[in-house]
Amino acid sequence: MSNLEELGYSDWFKSRVDDEKIAAHGLARVISVHKDSYTVSKGKEEVFAELSGNLLYSTESASDLPTTGDWVYADFYDDDTHAIIYGVLPRKTLLKRKTAGKSVDFQLIAANIDVALIIQSLNDNFNLRRLERYLVMVNDSGIEPIILLSKCDLVSQEEIDEFKRSVLSIAPQTSVLEFSNLSRENIDSVTSLLKKGSSYCLLGSSGVGKTTLLNSIIGNEKFEVKSVSKKQSKGRHTTTSRQLVRLDNGAMIIDTPGMRELGNMVQDDGLDETFSEIVDLSHRCRFGNCSHTSEQGCAILAAIAAGDLSEHRYQNYLKMKREAEFNELSYSEKRKKDKNFGKLIKTILNDKQR
Repeated sequence: MSNLEELGYSDWFKSRVDDEKIAAHGLARVISVHKDSYTVSKGKEEVFAELSGNLLYSTESASDLPTTGDWVYADFYDDDTHAIIYGVLPRKTLLKRKTAGKSVDFQLIAANIDVALIIQSLNDNFNLRRLERYLVMVNDSGIEPIILLSKCDLVSQEEIDEFKRSVLSIAPQTSVLEFSNLSRENIDSVTSLLKKGSSYCLLGSSGVGKTTLLNSIIGNEKFEVKSVSKKQSKGRHTTTSRQLVRLDNGAMIIDTPGMRELGNMVQDDGLDETFSEIVDLSHRCRFGNCSHTSEQGCAILAAIAAGDLSEHRYQNYLKMKREAEFNELSYSEKRKKDKNFGKLIKTILNDKQR
């Protein structure tokens, strides 16, 4: 296995390289992203890198720039101590979320992830509605989800079983595993999930134990962790950037900052997959234009009345559906404005050079 293959360079990427760019440049994977620079690797050392001027000024959107996990065309200089990035390979998967606040834009979290480990802790942090949002984001990206329930040492086995039943009620085909960083229960089981050559990411709110789990898997306190607020049961942000870490068993894993806001961004596919039973019910309604609000013969309302569908789950689905529809229209308009602005900047730069 070559050094690139050890970083996850598979046949999928090999079949999608640009012949001209691969003839002119080498390949590397983005290990981490900083404000104006990057860390990349071609299989051995991690090297400081920056964007070429042409890539920087020809990019029409921030989403076209490299993110952690991306494969890029790059040239290495000064005995492989510095690199210049000239382009980004097509992405197999892209994990993204809406930016916090009212801005209609999205933030790239990581690219080319095979499996997302979604963590919720078995205390006041546990929230099925938030978990649904994570599942929508992951499913929309085409990434396999695995749900990990942390801090299982704080509750009884009966409570653990009840938590797992509630998770499986909204994600019946998803693997669910409880663990404890403190007692180390099931840490080996979590580690055994991580396969050589595959890329994983840790998702979850602050304080659920993502970074502590990563330290447990690595076997040392490589990454800083902070205690959880006792008053609010809320964690304080420790991870401030996304970094791809290579494990001894050949797997790769990315820790991510805790997310204060989980907004949806044009995620109809993820919604339909996460709430598949609601979509299936909608096809059984008596009328094709059923609004699922008051009609006779509405299969969704009948399922809620019979207790087969949670009212809270259905309302969460409607809320995310409305958000997705709003963001789809708003983002399309914003993207058009960004492209027009980019063209204006290029025109100004070209005029200056004349």
